Amino acid sequence: MDRAQKEKVVEELGQIFESSGVVVVAHYAGLTVADMQDLRARASDAGGSVRVAKNKLAKIALEGKPCASVAEFLSGMTVLTYSEDPVAAAKVAEDFAKENDKFVILGGAMGENALDRAGVKAVSSMPSREELIASIAGCIGAPASNIAGAIGAPASNIAGILSTIEDKAAA
Repeated sequence: MDRAQKEKVVEELGQIFESSGVVVVAHYAGLTVADMQDLRARASDAGGSVRVAKNKLAKIALEGKPCASVAEFLSGMTVLTYSEDPVAAAKVAEDFAKENDKFVILGGAMGENALDRAGVKAVSSMPSREELIASIAGCIGAPASNIAGAIGAPASNIAGILSTIEDKAAA
């Protein structure tokens, strides 16, 4: 890899570190190509990505970035799992680590916050952006349906009362 290629990789990594909501660093020694393809597919499905890069270049790209704390995990065979959604990459990495003993999560970063192994696990258990939007929409819609039910209820009550009075008058 010549100097121009290295500079391009550093620039790409720098953009990844700036734009990602979460970055998870893991060791992947011993994973097969099929395992890595599975990890990439899962990350892609969740809206994230997986990147293997030289640690030295990644450390250069991290300088001055919000998630610079990730640099301490960059040793050995490391892979970066990242996403704009602050939860997606952590969920993918955690699920993959449960099924593959050779995929060992070291830690990560969520914005400026450094995450250790337990931190990544905690982030992965949080609801995703889509789940939060759905629950907020449900909360917003619930009062409207309650109001509609309350408005409609007196009319049905009056109809029931009139029907009862009618039945008594007929008897």
